[in-house]
Amino acid sequence: MASADNLRINQVQVVGTHNSYKLPIDPELFTLLREKMGPRLDGLDYSHLPMPQQLSLGLRNLEIDVVYDPEGGRYADPYGLRLLKQMGKSAAEYDAEKMRKPGLKVIHVPDMDFRSQVYTFREALQQLKDWSDANPRHLPVVITMNAKDASIDNPDFVKLLPFDQAAWDSWDAEIREILPPAKLITPDDIRGSYDTLEHAVQAHNWPTIGAARGRFLFVLDERGEKFKSYAEGHPSLQGRVMFGNAPVGTPEAAFLILNDPDRQFQEIQHRVRSGYMVRTRADAETKEARSGDRSRMEAAFASGAQVVTTDYPKEDPRFGTGYRVALPGDGYVRWNPLLLPVARPLPDLDDAKSN
Repeated sequence: MASADNLRINQVQVVGTHNSYKLPIDPELFTLLREKMGPRLDGLDYSHLPMPQQLSLGLRNLEIDVVYDPEGGRYADPYGLRLLKQMGKSAAEYDAEKMRKPGLKVIHVPDMDFRSQVYTFREALQQLKDWSDANPRHLPVVITMNAKDASIDNPDFVKLLPFDQAAWDSWDAEIREILPPAKLITPDDIRGSYDTLEHAVQAHNWPTIGAARGRFLFVLDERGEKFKSYAEGHPSLQGRVMFGNAPVGTPEAAFLILNDPDRQFQEIQHRVRSGYMVRTRADAETKEARSGDRSRMEAAFASGAQVVTTDYPKEDPRFGTGYRVALPGDGYVRWNPLLLPVARPLPDLDDAKSN
């Protein structure tokens, strides 16, 4: 049997978190917003541990959303905090000074669901680097990312800036500013001598586990014109830091976001066997946690998607359903059931010091 380090990173299946930076909406604000928006706000009623703690639990995927703020200050005074102050209610702590600094900010929904474990993207990156430096043999961590630029139609809410070439370049630059090449897995690393990135992944040219330990793989979870803008001038994502959710059949296709493991089960299995890496979701909008329904989670695991995300690596006791997401054996990492179906021992698969 080959050692773990000689196998490929796409032969591993991991659990990660969705909106990994998220803190709960301030309770007073949540009550006010729910009175206006009704039960649909319940889909935002979850939160996570600090990201380094999640990694120390064994999670090997995180999701970080960013908004573009090149001058700084655009998100320093959210409407939700102003509303609480107007009503004479106390507000949760919010570091407006950090939000006044230029650069990408980490926010879920500006003005409403704006509380975060980290305020700036640089702060998030530094946390990742510090944890990785302390645990240098960890399995590669996949960081999926969304570029938030859709404004809410409300005159009291901030208008989000679009992501243009300057924004994409600054995004890549912030990653490279904090994480050196030895900490990254980039499209150039995978493409190698193949003519396109897609041909490389179809040849299963993902790095070995041994070569990928201690590294991060970033994925831009965007399609359409937004992704085309990121890839413009970078065929097969040459020179870019992030992979993208590019359509199959294009030179940039490598890492796919297929979030519905029930409806897309056969497609996920086909793409995984064809060499792509896939992210899917075990739950969404707090529905599974409230009902205790584990069928979507089981489909996600069986699909062979390399990354399965959840809002519940730990149970939320408020719901009383016992719902949490963990792989068979109660862990967050295992060999991929599609690409390595024969049972193999796991002791040296992820030997991060704090895990």
